[in-house]
Amino acid sequence: MQALLWKTFKFVLMTLGAVLLLAALLFVSANLWVLGKTHSRIEYELPLCGPERVGIVFGTSSWTRSGVRNPHFEARMNAASRLLRLGRVEHLLLSGDNRTRQYNEPISMWRDLRRQYVRDEDMTLDYAGFSTFDTLARARDVFGVEQALLVTQSWHLPRALFIADALGLEVRGCSAPSRPVAGLWRLQAREWMARAATVGDLYVWGREPYFLGPLEPLQIVPPTWRQLLDIEPDLDFE
Repeated sequence: MQALLWKTFKFVLMTLGAVLLLAALLFVSANLWVLGKTHSRIEYELPLCGPERVGIVFGTSSWTRSGVRNPHFEARMNAASRLLRLGRVEHLLLSGDNRTRQYNEPISMWRDLRRQYVRDEDMTLDYAGFSTFDTLARARDVFGVEQALLVTQSWHLPRALFIADALGLEVRGCSAPSRPVAGLWRLQAREWMARAATVGDLYVWGREPYFLGPLEPLQIVPPTWRQLLDIEPDLDFE
C-alpha cells in the first residue's frame, strides 16, 4: 500500500513539474516572440519618431494611489505635445478608460494637452479605450486609422505594437521619455504577464473589443503654418 501511494505521489509530482516547466517555457517563449517581433520599430528619441499623420496616445491615471501626479501620464502627455510641435505627428488620438464620471482618462489627457497649448482640432478623444487591445481595435474600426505612431512607455510598446500587427495596422512605436521612478520593476513584471496573456487573447481565445460603434473617421486639420502655405495668392487685378 505504501509503495502504491509513493508511486502515485511521484507520478503526480512529476506531472506537476512537467506542467510547470511547459508553462514556464510557453511564458518565456511568448515574451521573446513579442519582444523579438517589435524591438526594431521602437524609437527612443522624439525628434526621430515618425513622421505619421496620427499619434495614438494610450491613457493611464493622471494620479497615483498615493495622491501624487503619475510620472508615466506626464511623460506621455509631454511626448505627445512635443511630437506635434516637432511636426512628427499631425493629430492625436487620445484613448483611455472612462469607467465613471470621476475617472476619465481621455478628458484628463485633453486638459493636460490644452495646458500645453495643443489645439482642440488636433485631438480626438476615445472614451472606450478600456485596454491596449480595445484602443487599437477601435482606432482601426471606429476611427479609420490604418497607420499610426504609438506613444507610450518603452516597456508598454512591444505589446502595443504586437497587438497592432495582429489587427493589421501599420505602426511604429515612440517611447515617451520617463525619469526613473520607484516601483518600475512591478510594472515591468506585470507587463511580462500581460504579453503572455496577449498571445493567448489573439491566437487562442480570439478576443473581441468590449465596445465598438459607428465609423467616425478622424478629422485631421493641417497645422497653421501649412494652411498659410496653402493659401493661393489673388492674382486677379481687375
